[in-house]
Order: sequence, then structure tokens, then C-alpha cells
Amino acid sequence: MKVILLKDVKKVGRKDEVKEVSDGYGRNYLIKNGLAVAYTKGSSAVLNKQMEQKAEEEAELKAQAEVIKEQLKGITIDFTLSSGKGGNVFGSISTKQIVAALAQKGIKVEKRKIDLPQSISALGITRVKVDLYRGQVIGEIVVRVSEKG
Repeated sequence: MKVILLKDVKKVGRKDEVKEVSDGYGRNYLIKNGLAVAYTKGSSAVLNKQMEQKAEEEAELKAQAEVIKEQLKGITIDFTLSSGKGGNVFGSISTKQIVAALAQKGIKVEKRKIDLPQSISALGITRVKVDLYRGQVIGEIVVRVSEKG
């Protein structure tokens, strides 16, 4: 029996895949529990339409990410930190602060999209990568940390 999976099912397949399963397993478990629907001409047409809509949405999201990437080019964010003798810095710059600074410039980026393994705790310039779309569109911003005067 062929079924279209509505959810990910362990050891069977992922959502929206068409799979061949035994009749009993398909009817008594997958369909009964709402994990799949029987594969018919009608259900395959609905699946194809959903896949087309999903592809259009993905293309739109990628285009939006490209626009944000262009906005990020050439942006430098300035921060100041106190420092002591020998250039020791007190405090650090986190992703939360970077997101807030970008928001002030009118660019909205999620905190988890910023690739910063650890907070910036040194004076100078740091290039920070921003994953705008699933690793396919990556922007870059410059964070400049200077000493409080």
C-alpha cells in the first residue's frame, strides 16, 4: 500500500514523502493515527500543490535574505568598553547587543542567526557572519570595539 506521510515517522520516512508500507501497518497505524493518508490521484495532486507552494515560499524567503545581505554590506557597528592597565577589557559584546544595534539601523535579524562562538571581549575589529538563510545566504558585519575615553 502506498501512503503519503503527513509527519516524520521513525524508520519509515519524512513528511510529504510517498512510501510503500504493508497494508496492515498503513491502515491500522499510520492512517488511523493521522500520520499518513492513502496515496490516490486526489491526494497526490494535493501533495504536488503543497510542494509547489512550499517551493514558492522558500524562494521568497531566500530573496528576502539576499536583500538583507546587501543591507549588511559595509555596515560597521561601534561599541565601547572600559579597559584597565595592560589592555585588559572589562565586559564583552554579545549577540544580543549586536541584534539591538542592527535594529537601531533598521535591520531585523534573529539572535540565533548570528555566528558568534563566544562574546567579543577584545578591542579592535571583528568580522561577524550572519546566517540569513539555511547556510545558503551568509552576510557579514563588522563590529568595532574601542576603548572608553
